[in-house]
Amino acid sequence: MTDDFEKWGFDTRAVRAGQHRTSEGENSEPLFVTSSYVFKNAAEAAARFAGTMPGNIYSRFTNPTVRAFEERLAALEGGATCVATASGMVAILSTCLALLKSGDHIVTSRSLFGATILLFNNYLAKFGIGTTYVPLTDYAAWEKAIKPNTKLLFLETPTNPLMEIADIARLAKIAHAKGCLLVVDNVFCTPAQQLPFRLGADIVIHSATKYIDGQGRCIGGAVIGSQELVGEKVYGFMRTCGPSLSPFNAWVFLKGLETLSLRVKAHSANAWELAQWLEQQPRVKRVYYPGLASHPQHELAKQQQSGFGGIVSFEVKGGQEAAWRVIDSVRVISITANLGDAKSTITHPATTTHGRLEPEQRAEAGISDGLVRISAGLEDVEDLKKDLARGLTQK
Repeated sequence: MTDDFEKWGFDTRAVRAGQHRTSEGENSEPLFVTSSYVFKNAAEAAARFAGTMPGNIYSRFTNPTVRAFEERLAALEGGATCVATASGMVAILSTCLALLKSGDHIVTSRSLFGATILLFNNYLAKFGIGTTYVPLTDYAAWEKAIKPNTKLLFLETPTNPLMEIADIARLAKIAHAKGCLLVVDNVFCTPAQQLPFRLGADIVIHSATKYIDGQGRCIGGAVIGSQELVGEKVYGFMRTCGPSLSPFNAWVFLKGLETLSLRVKAHSANAWELAQWLEQQPRVKRVYYPGLASHPQHELAKQQQSGFGGIVSFEVKGGQEAAWRVIDSVRVISITANLGDAKSTITHPATTTHGRLEPEQRAEAGISDGLVRISAGLEDVEDLKKDLARGLTQK
């Protein structure tokens, strides 16, 4: 295949980028299930290991199937290079440990996935890397929190689970004025609906487990960025420390990328329908969805994203008991904390995704006991409404 995919449209890149046919002439990308590779002679082996000759060395850090996935995702995001990892959390960890050292500092928002907060607080702290949390949309607080030793500004946008939207371009200016890097978790929008590099981000992170897979089959992650930051530093960490993506999972993600644009549009359409319907339900206190005019960053979402995403959260009157009643009443929607699946999923963030946080931390992040998160799947949306109505009408 030609490598001039910069000239191609998004959907063409999603299907064709990263494909390098073998002598067999296959149309679908092959799956290379091998741990090692055979060299022609000792000199070639030495040159490969020394980095003076390109080519495969060992599947922990060079595998053609993984490389195809990396090239395709980088082409979609608009980054120079991509390093695939064993999970989304490992993508964050690899980025931090590759780019930071003891004594460095991170500024991030309070609106983070629970495991990310625990990673920063419980594990990066052990290596002497400090973290300061600020309200996502308080840009003065972001700027004030930056110290001389701050190296990274890290954020999710939209956030999990309240779907808050941060102004990426504004945060990029703040970061770069202070000599910091801006790292954006783009899991909820994917490159099909948001392109952080165009807004000034330096690194984009993914949990490929979610929308990139699209059917809840595999675990994986990815880091995208410049050749220096990602292609050398993050890749060097991955090569040495070994948090590698398996070739099989990479092959599944390659297939997922082919339909990413179509699926994300369908997810968003269902989430939009559910959000409007939920706003009309008497027992729903508040709905969190950036497509609604009631969302505080609705206008920013319209400017920054090409769609509003497939996640909708809502707060039920009556706290945890009422929230659990809604969840326990579903028959179509799957009760699971995963998201981005073809099957709609529902979860109670306060006791699942954010359950390991202290009550004060959940309160700071706006995670109430009555909050329910839905990842809208690809089912008939009227069936999803009926499924939720069962729990919202019970007394």
